[in-house]
Amino acid sequence: MIKDITARVKLNNGVEIPWLGLGVLRLREGGEVERAVQTAIKNGYRLIDNAAIYHNEKGVGRGIRASGVPRKEMFISSKVANDQQGYQGTMKAFQRSLDWLQTDYLDLYMIHWPQGEISVETWMAMEELYEKGKIRALGVSNFWVHHLEYFLPKINIVPAVNQVEFHPELTQPELLAYCKKHHIQVQAWSPIMQGKVLHIPEIKKIAAKYDKTPIQVVLRWDLQKGVVTIPRTAKPKEIISNAQIFDFELTDEDVAEIDSLNRNKKIFPYYDQIPFLLKVLINNKRKLPVVSELIKAISFKIRNRLKMMFENNNHPKPQKIKVPVVKRIKSFLLLSACSFVCIKDEAMHVIQMFA
Repeated sequence: MIKDITARVKLNNGVEIPWLGLGVLRLREGGEVERAVQTAIKNGYRLIDNAAIYHNEKGVGRGIRASGVPRKEMFISSKVANDQQGYQGTMKAFQRSLDWLQTDYLDLYMIHWPQGEISVETWMAMEELYEKGKIRALGVSNFWVHHLEYFLPKINIVPAVNQVEFHPELTQPELLAYCKKHHIQVQAWSPIMQGKVLHIPEIKKIAAKYDKTPIQVVLRWDLQKGVVTIPRTAKPKEIISNAQIFDFELTDEDVAEIDSLNRNKKIFPYYDQIPFLLKVLINNKRKLPVVSELIKAISFKIRNRLKMMFENNNHPKPQKIKVPVVKRIKSFLLLSACSFVCIKDEAMHVIQMFA
């Protein structure tokens, strides 16, 4: 049993990461993020998860420094943004993060989102920084199984962490099993579904049994699933409450009941670029999951295109989009064939959505 907030789990390179941390997405500099970081550290947190795209690394650095806790006791992570990826871009982005966070090294540095081949270049730069001792552990974020299958054969150092969306409606059993097999620690972002877990009857029932809040139950469930968790909040009361998850343990039945809430439902509907998925479909051994992602990506793109068309219906002459017609037709035919032959149910579901 994980008994207190000081508990850590050992990564595949021997570095230890705290089980519980603070997420700082959308927390503003100039007071909010500084206060949140100081409150968290005062109440025992040592893991602060950050990213370049959050635009608050300076504030996080100020908050950590103001806490008075020695740097070596902290576990600070950040991520390279999509528009910074590539070898040179990563080198510059990493140094900028060090400067803004007021530190000489990072405990964990991650690729924020998979971007195909350029992410391999990014990883080469990160491996170099790791070998120089500037990063203690390397990680990825938002990498699903098909990303890892494409990525791992091209790199030298296996990621120590994979930070992904993980919560009761997106339990990702296949990804958890894959990461466990490859000794990659899973870390959860949006673990409490932006507060939506407060309104799920099954979780409320379990919370009442332990005299805990639904949020505390879900964070405890994370830990018992072997997942490091980083709930985001700026409110001192919530920061303190989120850490009160070490004095109880869910039964196997409770864990299974929360597992059963899975709907494979993303809060943030991110999908790969279709050309990348086609490349993965050709190179990866397992085809069905990739075909499923292709269908979802096409569905997402069609929905967005239709939405844009209806939202812009006041324009008398909508702009024509120039596309390579032959290439689009070939891609569509390939996707259609794969979709109907490999996973007919998924394909029919997409068709019904637009029927």
